[in-house]
This record gives sequence, C-alpha cells and structure tokens, in this order.
Amino acid sequence: MTAATRHGQELYEALRERRTLAPLIARDPALTVDDAYAISLDFLRRRLADGEKVVGKKIGVTSKAVQDMLGVHQPDFGFLTDWMHVEGDIDVDAKALIAPRAEAEIAFILKEGLSGPGVTAGQVLAATESVVPCFEIVDSRITDWKIGIVDTVSDNASCGVYVLGEERLDPRAFDLPGLHVAVTKNGEPLSEGYGHAVQGDPAQAVAWLANTLGAYGVTLDAGDVILSGSLVPLAPAVKGDSFEMILSDRNPAAGGQAIGRCQARFV
Repeated sequence: MTAATRHGQELYEALRERRTLAPLIARDPALTVDDAYAISLDFLRRRLADGEKVVGKKIGVTSKAVQDMLGVHQPDFGFLTDWMHVEGDIDVDAKALIAPRAEAEIAFILKEGLSGPGVTAGQVLAATESVVPCFEIVDSRITDWKIGIVDTVSDNASCGVYVLGEERLDPRAFDLPGLHVAVTKNGEPLSEGYGHAVQGDPAQAVAWLANTLGAYGVTLDAGDVILSGSLVPLAPAVKGDSFEMILSDRNPAAGGQAIGRCQARFV
C-alpha cells in the first residue's frame, strides 16, 4: 500500500467516523507537498465512490490573517462536492463536523473552463458568470488543528462545507480587490476585511488555482463553484452560533453600499 492510499484511507475513515488523526507529517516525516496532493486525490476518489460529485474547487490559506493563524505560509487547494454544499442551516452532526471554523469569502461561478498554466486574472473574469458572497466552513480531521502544509493539503485543504448567498453579482461591475466584508457572530461585530486580502485580488487567486491545478492535470470547469479564500480570520463555531457577512462595494464608513450577504447558522 502506498503512502497515498494508506493516508487517503485514514482520512476517509476519519471523515465518515467523525474522528481525528495525529498529524500525518509527524508520523510520516518524509511526506512532501506532492505526496500530500496524491493523498488528497485518493481521499477524494473514495468519496466519489460513495456517490459524491465534484462541483468545484477551493483555495485555502490565501490571506496573511489565515496564514498567521494556522502557521501555514503558502496557498493550497481542495475539491468541493455536492455533499459539501449546504442550503439553509448547517446541521453539525449530519455533516460530521468536528471543530468547524467559519470564514467569509467571495465565490466564483464559472461559465467557461480554465486550464493552466498561463491563466491570468483577466481570463478568470472573462470566464466567470458571477461572484457570490460565501461562507466556507473549514474543518480538520487532524487533532486540535495541529496542521502544517502537508496535513492541510492531504485533508482536502481542511474543507468542511460551504454556504452561498442569494445574490449573483457581475464581477466586471465591481473592483474586486476593493470589496469590503463585515462579519458578525451572534449579532455582534466580529471582523472585517477586503478583497485584496487574497493574493491582492480574488481573481488572481483563482488564476493561481487554475495554474497550480494544471500541473496536476486538473482543470477548472464550466459550472464550477470556486471559493477564492478567506477575507478575514477564521472564527470557531459551535451549535447555536449564527454568522452573517455583508459584502459592500467599499467600506460603508466611506459610503459603500451593501451588494450581497450570506448567513451561516449552526444547529
């Protein structure tokens, strides 16, 4: 059994049994980032065999706030499946969430596919049907979130589930780096940030994803939902918590207008 199949099976069983594992890199220190992506693909293969379908991809650890929080200092990627998309309240037990954290993002919905290398931010905008306010609920099958880059990559970029807001916005109508997000938790202000927190421009982050995936023979496809990375620090969540993000065309204090919102309620 290869390292990819061994650790892929471990992570799959941990997901299905709602339990955690000791960090992979601590038990197998020879693992590289390329090994981690092979583990991630094996983990995904097992989920697809259960009937899940890939509906998009996600970028992780793009902002300095998240990098500093997790101690991981390069972006990564994972896959979104239909099972991970939540409409309405998030049932923590039904989705087998262990230690969820909420992060506010801008999601891209593609109308055309993208295949790296060489994809630019301009090409991302041309290929995008709409952008959407989004909460990604990250989670970790690694005990106590003690992750390095190998562990989070192997664990599908620490993805749990995601929630999309109702608004579908034309990305060409706004300055994406200048978009402002304000997040509340249980009705109280929690955090705020801007689009430029993710690699200077959310579209640039998606271009990075297309180019990085290209090296592994994976494409971004028409209809894909792409989560471009958190604009704010991750916030721990438990049953009963309610988060709301309001996306504005610039800081409301400077006269910006709300253009979309998303809620994540944990039950």
